[in-house]
Amino acid sequence: MGKKESTNFEELAKKSRSSLPVEFVIFLKYNKKWWLLPIVVVLLLLGLVILLAGTSAAPFIYTIF
Repeated sequence: MGKKESTNFEELAKKSRSSLPVEFVIFLKYNKKWWLLPIVVVLLLLGLVILLAGTSAAPFIYTIF
């Protein structure tokens, strides 16, 4: 392992990391997996409904269904 390889590794280690949503969009862009986007959106919405079901917004959510 040469000096150049170790400095490249150190530079990469010092970079700030992307957030999960940004990395997911980059994954979708480069791997052409756009069909995953509706699945993730529906799962997020379902999780939001489940979280709101335990709050004072529950009566409003139950009228939707």
